[in-house]
Amino acid sequence: MKYQVSLLAVKDIEVSKKFYKELFEQEIELDLGKNVTFKGGFAIQEDFAWLTGINPDTIIQKSNNMELYFEVDDFDEFIEKLNYYKDVEFVHKPLKHEWQQRVVRIYDPDKHIIEIGESMEVIARRYLSEGYSVEETSKIIQHPIKFVKQCENSKE
Repeated sequence: MKYQVSLLAVKDIEVSKKFYKELFEQEIELDLGKNVTFKGGFAIQEDFAWLTGINPDTIIQKSNNMELYFEVDDFDEFIEKLNYYKDVEFVHKPLKHEWQQRVVRIYDPDKHIIEIGESMEVIARRYLSEGYSVEETSKIIQHPIKFVKQCENSKE
């Protein structure tokens, strides 16, 4: 068996398609009208209740029990871009976790949680470039030494 894709139920496929294409730069892999699969590994589906045969009243908005997670290399640039989208509802404003990753969580047009985090590779390379050792960086960002070494050896 092979896992294929996560699917989000949406009210308006065109609104959601625009949201993910513009804000998240997602490319469409397959557009079947009421079902769109993005190259990023997720899909959106209009008329989900009809498709599955479930009662439309049982589809819960803002259930807050899952999220899609994206990483960006330039977190500040993404936040600047996000600020142009005045209709976006924040779960929380940007914050920094103890492992030094800056993140923000928002709701998509159908109230699914979307997390956007600063790339952990970028964070590791930043600490290394500031003169921290692999071991120190590993401790600061709470990631294995093996991960930090891979970041040290990779090019941006």
